[in-house]
Amino acid sequence: MRVNRRRRGPYPGCMAGSQRSTWRIGVPALALGVLLAVTAIALAYAGGAAPLELGDPGAVVRWGLPLLHAVQDGALAVTFGAFLLGGLLVPESATSQRRRFLARVGAWSATVWFLVAVVGIVFAYADVAGVPLGTSGLLASAWTTTWQLEVLRAPAISALIALGVAVCAWLRPGRNGQAWLFFITGFAILPLALVGHSATSNDHETGVNSLAGHIVSAALWAGGLFALGLVWSRLGKSASDVVARFSKIATWCYVIVGISGVVLAVNRLGSWSSLGTAYGVELILKAALLAGLGVLGYLQRQRVVARLDEPTAGLFARLAAIEVLAMAAAFGLGNALARSAPPSGTVENADTVTSITGYPAPPAPTAANWFTQWRFDWLFTPLAIIAIGVYLVWMWRLHRRGDHWSVLRTISWVIGWLLFIFFVSGPPAVYGRVMFSAHMLQHMAISMLAPVFMVQGAVVTLALRALPKRPDRTLGPRELILAIVHSRYVGFFANPIVAALLFISTLIAFYYTPWFELSLRTHTGHVLMVVHFVLVGYLFAWAFTGIDPGPRRWSPPARLLVLLVAVAFHAFFGVALMTGTTLLAPDVFSVLHLSWVTDPLDDQQRGGTIAWGVGELPTLMMALLIAMEWARKDGADARRAERQAERDGDAELNAYNDMLAARSKGDR
Repeated sequence: MRVNRRRRGPYPGCMAGSQRSTWRIGVPALALGVLLAVTAIALAYAGGAAPLELGDPGAVVRWGLPLLHAVQDGALAVTFGAFLLGGLLVPESATSQRRRFLARVGAWSATVWFLVAVVGIVFAYADVAGVPLGTSGLLASAWTTTWQLEVLRAPAISALIALGVAVCAWLRPGRNGQAWLFFITGFAILPLALVGHSATSNDHETGVNSLAGHIVSAALWAGGLFALGLVWSRLGKSASDVVARFSKIATWCYVIVGISGVVLAVNRLGSWSSLGTAYGVELILKAALLAGLGVLGYLQRQRVVARLDEPTAGLFARLAAIEVLAMAAAFGLGNALARSAPPSGTVENADTVTSITGYPAPPAPTAANWFTQWRFDWLFTPLAIIAIGVYLVWMWRLHRRGDHWSVLRTISWVIGWLLFIFFVSGPPAVYGRVMFSAHMLQHMAISMLAPVFMVQGAVVTLALRALPKRPDRTLGPRELILAIVHSRYVGFFANPIVAALLFISTLIAFYYTPWFELSLRTHTGHVLMVVHFVLVGYLFAWAFTGIDPGPRRWSPPARLLVLLVAVAFHAFFGVALMTGTTLLAPDVFSVLHLSWVTDPLDDQQRGGTIAWGVGELPTLMMALLIAMEWARKDGADARRAERQAERDGDAELNAYNDMLAARSKGDR
């Protein structure tokens, strides 16, 4: 006999009709109004839209450009958040209504993002050129100039990616498709960090790196919460899981936004007295909003997230709406700050070294300076620290449940990332901007030495053991790692021959194409260089000495043979640099005129010696690891054969002897 029990309240995630319509219409409209109003008020207060004495583009451009940027920021945040939920957080329902709804939200917001960005580029050109919108030939000139100036080119690249995202989103992608669109959207946001005050600050790279982390984290946090509010009424029983997952992401975003905001403020203000300026007051207001959002987030976690098995939908909707409005105000202040003149930090009258590399020339590379000259990289060093911290947390998680994890693997992982930190923030990075030999030392370390230690840390194995499995078929961290290591792409590139060809060919292509000079002159080129070196180096080491699960590995003798061939080609590259008489990146090294680099070509040849000599140590380490694996495999095969012989009375040996005896008898 079935007994119908009356529920105490609706499922978590169910809203009343009025609440549902409020989130679909009222909250988005109010958030847009707050965003535009705060932007306009902050602009008026700080004078960000004041007329210019020379080359004034007119009031429409002065006021319209920051307002367009505000709408664009809101649209890209919603796009980011919608695909976060649809691709990684929300489980599939029986009718797929949730995911289709999130795809529509992402499609509409990406379309708005693209359209507003295109109009914004026209406004930005008018602002740069100092001409009103009605000027004859404005659109043609804007199209031509867009690809010549980074202040226009970076938003144009972002807009083109947004167009691709919108087209794909209108095709109603499923879980995997929306996961791809999520990562592509995050990539599309990054070029926006290359424009604004951070691009012209004294510490250009710190400003750009901090701004990239700031805007990506803020967009993910705000857009995810907004999309969660829109889809809340459709979640039903899965609301608790979705909110718990998003809560962890929001916490990380809050920390990154706070830290990057402090770095940006220090980089732009210069002194405590600057807090009294209009720019400083707006920063204080933005910090106050961030603190208030932290309090609201804490209330959500304590009163809603921790009790989602109770009917708390109304409370969640109200707190989420307040958070979204506060985030809209913070976005508005951010847009006004981007348009307002900062108190200090603009590069003026830079010398030759600073104009090329972005930093003043370091002192002569004495023995002491090779350990004291540090320049903290605010992109790669925090990532390395996070990699170490997450690894230790996973290891501690295994320890708490009674599982064992190798201490040697942990030490190897930590050593690999500490080497990486030293070579991207330490003296090799400082002198690598102005000396070819120091640059080559950095290259060899982050592409060959550090990855050998990282690979021996077996981070994939640790992650698969420490991360929980999601039972609702959503793509969590564990599922993403499994999908990557077992994908056809990894199977292809992890082939030892392919990995070796990729390593050698890109090494040659980097130094004998304009990419090398681009990495010395621009922040984007430098970032791409480091990312490429680390990824290709890790893949190279993993293909030969990896111990993590993945594609089927070749036998140790075959891998050792391919490794020796790759070493020969690498040595040939080093010899070519040692004996070369053509200066690489001549527009950089020939004009620096450092007193302690008397001959740039001689320094380049010294770099070839480093490439040849330093590259041998990691190769020897990998050869020894393969040889040790070979010995262990032979030993294991021998022990297995001995156990089999004990079980069957050495039947295999007896059969072999009988075969020899039969052949001998036949010969006689």
